Amino acid sequence: MATLKVGLVSPEREVWSGEAKMVVAQTIEGQLGIMPGHAPVLGVLLDGSVVKIEPADGGEWISAMVGSGFFSIADNEVSVLAEQAELGSEVDVADARRALDEALTAAGADQDTTAERRARARLRAAGSEA
Repeated sequence: MATLKVGLVSPEREVWSGEAKMVVAQTIEGQLGIMPGHAPVLGVLLDGSVVKIEPADGGEWISAMVGSGFFSIADNEVSVLAEQAELGSEVDVADARRALDEALTAAGADQDTTAERRARARLRAAGSEA
């Protein structure tokens, strides 16, 4: 069975890399599911979204919050390059909830800010809906 070679990186570190069956990313134009054999694509990530990866070994899906960035797909290789990225398993849920509360207080209830989107994405990646 064909697999994807996936790398998820931020300026600070390689967040995750390995073989995968599928990658799901939210772009500024909509959600994109990537499977082996996908046509080459260069896309812009939606800031404050979640990238999901289905490992080829059959393990649990990996979720990661991503800030602004982009991804590329070519020859069954997926590169996700994000300004900010954090695996859901690494998210401090209490800290993410505090960040969300602070963002909502600072901006007011009617404005959608980058801080709010990123805090909500951290909570979604951790499996704790905001």
